[in-house]
Amino acid sequence: LPPGGRGSRRRRVAPLAAAPPAEAGEKPLLRGIFEISKRSCDVVLSARRLRWSPILPESPTGGTGMVLQAHEEIIEMKDVFSVKLKRRCFVGQKKGGTLLGITIFKCVNKEENKLTDCAIHLNNLSEDHCHSWFRHLKEILNGFQNRPKSLKVFVNPSSHKREATHVYYDQVAPLFKLANIRTDVTVTEYEGHALSVLKECELQAFDGVVCVGGDGSVSEVAHGLLLKAQIDAGKDTNYIATPVRAPIPLGVIPAGTTNILAHTLCGIKHAVTAALHIVMGHIQPVDVCTFSTPSKLLRFGFSAMFGFGARTLALAEKHRWMPSSQRKDFAFIKTLADLKYAMSCSKDQWHQIQGHFLNVSIMAIPCLCSMAPRGLAPNTRLNNGSMALIVVQNTSRTEFIKHLKRYASVKNQFNFPFVETYTVQEVKVQPRLKSGLDAKENTYLNAASAEGNYPWNIDGDLMKEASEVHVRVHPQLIDLYGVNTDDLESSQATCNCI
Repeated sequence: LPPGGRGSRRRRVAPLAAAPPAEAGEKPLLRGIFEISKRSCDVVLSARRLRWSPILPESPTGGTGMVLQAHEEIIEMKDVFSVKLKRRCFVGQKKGGTLLGITIFKCVNKEENKLTDCAIHLNNLSEDHCHSWFRHLKEILNGFQNRPKSLKVFVNPSSHKREATHVYYDQVAPLFKLANIRTDVTVTEYEGHALSVLKECELQAFDGVVCVGGDGSVSEVAHGLLLKAQIDAGKDTNYIATPVRAPIPLGVIPAGTTNILAHTLCGIKHAVTAALHIVMGHIQPVDVCTFSTPSKLLRFGFSAMFGFGARTLALAEKHRWMPSSQRKDFAFIKTLADLKYAMSCSKDQWHQIQGHFLNVSIMAIPCLCSMAPRGLAPNTRLNNGSMALIVVQNTSRTEFIKHLKRYASVKNQFNFPFVETYTVQEVKVQPRLKSGLDAKENTYLNAASAEGNYPWNIDGDLMKEASEVHVRVHPQLIDLYGVNTDDLESSQATCNCI
């Protein structure tokens, strides 16, 4: 039946022309008539595309029998994430209802890396016609292997302005439901809750793990996922020279004060965009670091700061009673006002540096964020098998502020005589208890101050229990939902905190 049914007013239309020529290997699976945007359309489905064009009347001039050219629209099936039968139901009716057609939901790149979803309605009153199309569309969607069917979700209700719960249930959960993804949700109640759940979790029951929160929450979940992989592989978790890969991907929904990992993977802090990358199965292999003492593994992570970056986080943690934005600015300004250096040296069998360091950054990923749109470590990548070691030597407060401001601009933040950058695979950081250490291998950093040992900032999580830390990068140890940094549009975000 045509979309209008038996009662439609008859009009003379051009006969259906042959289906538009398909590309090589693109065989039409179905062809039929649907009403789309209030126009009768000739619709063709192949494994890769859904194409349609309006059915136009014959030329009114007569004689030649010419058919007017119709504009063809195309949807790539790889952009479609759900298909539903569209029905009209009465109030209180839970099942059944009058079939109206099919609704297709697709992912759209709206602007500056922001994704959104949109619906295309294919109206037709024929049950057999719609069910046939529905089955074929579902078969195509089921053929996309990386798309999850079941997810373990962790929500940190204390993140940022306690907004993570609302972010998940209002923005993310509806998309997961629309994509027919089953979820098992844990709302964490204390620090370390996600880690304890993951240690006992049967990961084979899920296609992925999702964390809704800030960098600290994500750090805990990523560590727990990788630690569980080592336990299941029978590894000694006190010392892991060659860790095994995480068995399932990790998704990150930004809902915290800082969201560096989510920003790096999506190019934007946007919960719907992050959720759609998960739904669409966009996966990137990512390098991971291990942070260890001589006796045990401390943490799996992606980046760390020692010195200014860690002291700022430590001060912010002491002022949790303050609103999150004020706390972050206060800690930054107060640490800057009390700017101090650490007596340090760095040496290895290839290179040796000595001096007083204000900050040391070790990053296996670019670390994009609002204050650094190009990244805190723009010269590294998600999976190039190396870390960026950025050493800021002692300088005046004025010069240090100039260096920090460059992160928010297009200028090179490392183009200062007191900033040195290295590409490394391994770094050792030790308190300088005595002068001189035998060079062994790779890179050594030794730091101490009159105040004692400095804390570490690992992925936005404060770590105080270690003084001597050994950092190693492990290529492509985990899959994360997102896109490659090189594929992101350049962001115009800036920071006004300094």
